[in-house]
Amino acid sequence: MTKHTHDDDVAFIQALAELLNKNELTELSVMREYGEDDSLEVRVVKQVQVVAAAPKAASYAPAAVAAAPAGAAASAGAANEDPARHPGAVPSPMVGTVYLSAEPGAEPFVTVGAQVKEGQTLLIIEAMKTMNHIAAPHAGTVKRILVDNGTPAEYGTPLMIVE
Repeated sequence: MTKHTHDDDVAFIQALAELLNKNELTELSVMREYGEDDSLEVRVVKQVQVVAAAPKAASYAPAAVAAAPAGAAASAGAANEDPARHPGAVPSPMVGTVYLSAEPGAEPFVTVGAQVKEGQTLLIIEAMKTMNHIAAPHAGTVKRILVDNGTPAEYGTPLMIVE
């Protein structure tokens, strides 16, 4: 039976660690046989620190700014409020692509300032090649359009503010 030393094992583990770094691996597992009842099983793992990007304020925030009329000056309070918490928010009932008009080049269903009736189509969300008309939940005035034409919407994303 071959006798191995602790120093040999340490050198072997160090060599594995160098191999791990040199080849940009995150894990390496090896079994070294010394004899019939003598072996060394080594697992070297490099912990990779994942740095997540700072979350965006909200997927709808840039669209809200882009959808505001050029001449309108929004108050600082209105710009900082969360549209999803607004009592007049119309949330997306599904995941899909938002279309503000019935077809490309056509007039939008509604514009900011438009009076709408309960049940009136505000926009369309295309989901799995099906066009779903999103209706006004109540009568009122369209105060803000929070999405751009052709942009994706997630479930629950605020689409418009109708007061």
